[in-house]
Amino acid sequence: MERIYVFDTTLRDGEQVPGCQLNTIEKIQVAKALELLGVDIIEAGFPISSPGDFNSVVEISKAVTWPVICALTRAVEKDIDVAAEALKFAKRKRIHTGIGTSDSHIKYKFNSNREEIIERAVKAVKHARKYVDDVEFYAEDAGRTENEYLARVVQAVVDAGATVVNIPDTTGYCFPDEYGAKIKYLIDNVDLKNAILSTHCHQDLGMATANTISGIINGARQIEVTVNGIGERAGNTALEEVVMALKSHKDRGFDTNVNTKEIYSTSRLVSSLMNMPVQPNKAIVGRNAFAHSSGIHQDGVLKNVETYEIINPQDVGIDDNSIVLTARSGRAALKNRLNLLGVKLGVEELDSVYQKFLELADKKKSVNDDDILMLVGKESRLHRIKIDYLQVLCGIGVRDVASIGLDISGEHFEASATGNGPVDAAIRAVKNIIRRKMTIKEFLIQAIDRGSDDVGKVHMQVEHKGSVYYGFSANTDIVAASVEAFIDAVNKFTDN
Repeated sequence: MERIYVFDTTLRDGEQVPGCQLNTIEKIQVAKALELLGVDIIEAGFPISSPGDFNSVVEISKAVTWPVICALTRAVEKDIDVAAEALKFAKRKRIHTGIGTSDSHIKYKFNSNREEIIERAVKAVKHARKYVDDVEFYAEDAGRTENEYLARVVQAVVDAGATVVNIPDTTGYCFPDEYGAKIKYLIDNVDLKNAILSTHCHQDLGMATANTISGIINGARQIEVTVNGIGERAGNTALEEVVMALKSHKDRGFDTNVNTKEIYSTSRLVSSLMNMPVQPNKAIVGRNAFAHSSGIHQDGVLKNVETYEIINPQDVGIDDNSIVLTARSGRAALKNRLNLLGVKLGVEELDSVYQKFLELADKKKSVNDDDILMLVGKESRLHRIKIDYLQVLCGIGVRDVASIGLDISGEHFEASATGNGPVDAAIRAVKNIIRRKMTIKEFLIQAIDRGSDDVGKVHMQVEHKGSVYYGFSANTDIVAASVEAFIDAVNKFTDN
């Protein structure tokens, strides 16, 4: 198996998305998660761009042990000097310097010419080598750079001491065959010595993952990626997509150091800290990535998961696939859910319930366990916990405190708690009454309307004894909606 090095730029290129900026403590959280994930290189920031970025590179260098810590610069000596200073505490360090090489960049961005660009590139690499042994050079807009000239640039920076040369498709312009051919041209026409080529593909035309795979097949041995594919404009190559594509095609002979079981938790951490929800149909880490609603698909999966799943959900840190009951579901899926609920039906009974199920499913987007128990005439016990009252005190300059009253099977209970915000306080108050070990795995808020009187829809996943239970609610009071969603999930395991 040939080793592919994973260069994660979530904290640099990914963080350039408006609204996704992290503070230093949050960046350290992500960096430690990336270390646990097993990435080889962490691009921690662009030190000269701001004091905050400089400080983040310094602190990440202190906090992270084995991955290489990389700092980005332009082909400017001052940039490189500042990057070297920011990396002083890194156990393994790399300076990532470069310049635009396409005719468009040379003419309009630099008002220069091809020969001068090569001179500036060589000078930057040599200056960076004064500080570190590991220097990466990026040829910005390489995707639109003529191959013969690009080869001259790459040869020059390798001769100057570059250990890695990054070939970015900066605008996401290339087709996979075109990008792969570019990498192969460089492999065939440049004496790389011991240097390796790196991919860095953007998603503007939706081909970042395909281009990256094409680059690997044609000789690139480092991939530059971000968690969830976040990044400027349409984003960068998604780490999880390339890693799992290579794992699913082991016959191609490529492997990474990534511990794939940490993918889902890392995805959720980045999504939460950067306020960037993962779209439900996102490959690998989306909520629907392993969900099946089509009757034909559900029947196949229930018989053998490999009929419609090429990846085991547990390989990326997800407990199991999800059979979602909708109007497209078949008898097999309904029977499976009834069995899980402890309901056994004969063939004729199942046929009758299935017809009722289809009528209900035509009216609802999805059918939950309560609905199914109602269809078979059983009294649901899943709502034995009800909220009598909820009172929250919060604001600026005061402690957030919540008091709650619960009706549990006709018996009244009360509790109070403080927390990090009104929702946290309210959830803690519930936990003070229902003393079971339960962990919130996912907490999503979606606005249904617009305006300050919005109805907020809350989706929550709560883990209990290794199983995940879903809770939903909608309310103009987002604190109330959050508690109701939590109680909805808890109701689904308190009878067990």
